[in-house]
Amino acid sequence: QVNLVDTGGGLVQAGESLTLSCAAVETSGSIFRWNRGAWYRQAPGKQRELVGSIDGGHTHFADYIQGRFSISLNNHKDTMYLRMNSLRSDDTAVYYCNADIWTPVTGPHNYWGQGTQVTVSS
Repeated sequence: QVNLVDTGGGLVQAGESLTLSCAAVETSGSIFRWNRGAWYRQAPGKQRELVGSIDGGHTHFADYIQGRFSISLNNHKDTMYLRMNSLRSDDTAVYYCNADIWTPVTGPHNYWGQGTQVTVSS
């Protein structure tokens, strides 16, 4: 069983930066392999939307990000980061991490983090 833990959200001013983290924790201590990761967000009254993804070291972002965000994995490939620069008020949302993770018990499986709130004041 893998849990994804999203952290790093908070209240920032427009134009500032913030880094979110998504840590994968395998509760039985077994090995696991992180195959693909992604960040989504959901603003009040709106549907959840894709922010960006990372797969095999390659990243892809939604057009509205306009080069302001980056996604990376740490060397152990157990934590994913979303670095957000030049934040705007319309970036305010709950941010969720999502990952395709393989374990010897479950095989490949898709997991969601619990979400972390990002609020950008103008």
